Amino acid sequence: MVAKNSIFNSVLIVGCVIILISFAIRSSFGVFQIPIAEEFNWLRSEFSLAIALQNLAWGIGQPIFSALAEKIGDRRAIILGGFTYAFGLLLSSAAVTPQAHQFYEILVGFGVAGTGFGVILAVVGRASSEKNRSMSLAIATASGSAGQVLGAPIGELLLHYMPWQSVFLIFSITILSTLLLLPFMRVSVADTQRHVTQSMRELVGKAVVDPSYSMIFLGFFSCGYQLGFLTAHFPAFVTEMCNPILPTTAIYNLGITSTSALGAISISLIGLANIAGTLGAGYLGKTYSKKYLLSSIYLGRTMVCTVFILAPITPISVVLFSLLMGSLWLATVPLTSGLIAQIYGLRYMGTLYGIVFFSHQLGGFMGIWLGGRLYDVYGNYNLVWWIGIAVGAFSALVHLPIREQQKSWV
Repeated sequence: MVAKNSIFNSVLIVGCVIILISFAIRSSFGVFQIPIAEEFNWLRSEFSLAIALQNLAWGIGQPIFSALAEKIGDRRAIILGGFTYAFGLLLSSAAVTPQAHQFYEILVGFGVAGTGFGVILAVVGRASSEKNRSMSLAIATASGSAGQVLGAPIGELLLHYMPWQSVFLIFSITILSTLLLLPFMRVSVADTQRHVTQSMRELVGKAVVDPSYSMIFLGFFSCGYQLGFLTAHFPAFVTEMCNPILPTTAIYNLGITSTSALGAISISLIGLANIAGTLGAGYLGKTYSKKYLLSSIYLGRTMVCTVFILAPITPISVVLFSLLMGSLWLATVPLTSGLIAQIYGLRYMGTLYGIVFFSHQLGGFMGIWLGGRLYDVYGNYNLVWWIGIAVGAFSALVHLPIREQQKSWV
């Protein structure tokens, strides 16, 4: 049993470790964009499609793994996700054609679904008191940002010492090692079942036709679009578009001497800033309206992206953009998952969040695939940026009519 009156418990700690490692691996894929494409002489869109399919499979797999967790148990679902993740990475390390890589990344995507937010946030939510839930969800989400801080630089560092195939093998072993912690991740669902008189199908069926749920679903699309595009393409964008790093600058003196290194570090900076941003969102979510906080976050992203793409791309602007965008990066996750729990209850929160997360990953698929496709057509990422700005503005508006009161049929 878990003491719910304490924020930090074994469920939260183990959940944070699993999410951290899962996200560290998936957030590193952007640094493989150029090395893999150059080794096999692939078009940029071919590797981009592999990462896009990974994100789409993650989105499709999220409600599946969440429903499995609520049927067969959280830990069994996580074990299945971990082995799928590792197997996908193992096969990817031997891929020599775009089609093979694209197919194996589907397995990786399903693996991320089984070891990511949908399953683990639901467990953390059940292991937390109502008072602590918003902050607990924020801490678990922030662990994903910590993984992002580590993932891209570690991937870049390992590529200096070994081929990308070996890096994938190391990642495969690492994700399997997290399963050793699962005995410490145990929580009863008895409390969340006590007042539930409806089956999963009945409650989910009512939720998906509710206008507020539809607006949450649509609003999460832009979050996925922006995160997917930046994770997959921002290192390459910085490598190719940023002005050189001059030897007289502070950035150069820190050891960041090339734009490729800056591209990897930018993903790390986004993750680092997002730790503070996500924890801040969780803290504010305890007191203030979650829908207004979400609307403000999407508006802030829209403004930051607009200023960045209109200004010259310099090392300083890349660092500032990474820090500002990072503060708004995954801050949407504890608020969105918390809003679903607030309106529709805890028992089937994982499944309901998983369905909403599909919209996020559909957006991620579009951001990643369009990034590669439009780059091949136009030789730059400009149009992809402006599409992201437009959908961000849409999300800022669509959250405003949501009704936050718990449904009477919950």
